[in-house]
Amino acid sequence: MLTLQSISYDVEDKEIVRDVSLELGDEFVAVTGPNGGGKSTLAKLIAGILKPTSGRIIWNGTDITEASITDRANMGISYAFQQPVQFKGLRVRDLMTLAAGKDAKFTDACDVLSEVGLCARDYMDRDLDGSLSGGELKRIEIAMVLARKTKFSIFDEPEAGIDLWSFQNLTRVFEKMEEQLHGGILVISHQERILNIADKILYLKDGHVERFGRRQEVLPLLIGSAEQTPCPVIQKKMGGD
Repeated sequence: MLTLQSISYDVEDKEIVRDVSLELGDEFVAVTGPNGGGKSTLAKLIAGILKPTSGRIIWNGTDITEASITDRANMGISYAFQQPVQFKGLRVRDLMTLAAGKDAKFTDACDVLSEVGLCARDYMDRDLDGSLSGGELKRIEIAMVLARKTKFSIFDEPEAGIDLWSFQNLTRVFEKMEEQLHGGILVISHQERILNIADKILYLKDGHVERFGRRQEVLPLLIGSAEQTPCPVIQKKMGGD
């Protein structure tokens, strides 16, 4: 159970996240809302990349507000960036080994990489550098999170930069993760297809929780609002943000 207690985050007297209180259990939560609404900032606060200006973050009864991103990773919290980080000198095999905590066997890596539409034979010995496209790096990062099998996984706009075929398979990856890992999944997305498979939807606007509840209750309100006032909050097809 991840509990946020009155979390706020300010930058130069500007409130990016405002007094957010949530309880997130072993469920799939999709986070959506207007650009600049604080979605990525909230994800980074949970992961430990940023520290809240005020409030507390509790993980399974332990206060982790001051814990580093490494400490949180060791506790079972994973984070996949919106723009994947490149690692000079590392191969895909090395990253998969780090993620799994053991030597990456070809068969295991093949299972995980195939989940995101990549062939292990073609990618295991590839360098994590500019020779890989943004979409390839994104899929490898998602595969790394899958290999870690953590109890709480955060994905910041995982559909960004990937092709339509991969996006269609991505929704199945999240469904399989929830079914097999029995942990929490937090996905930031504007895509209706992803929102449609979430257990709950969190709608952030101006850093504040506007709506949070079961998908069946929240999604119809968002779709109705988007139809009345066209905006990039809900996207029915793959496309730009």
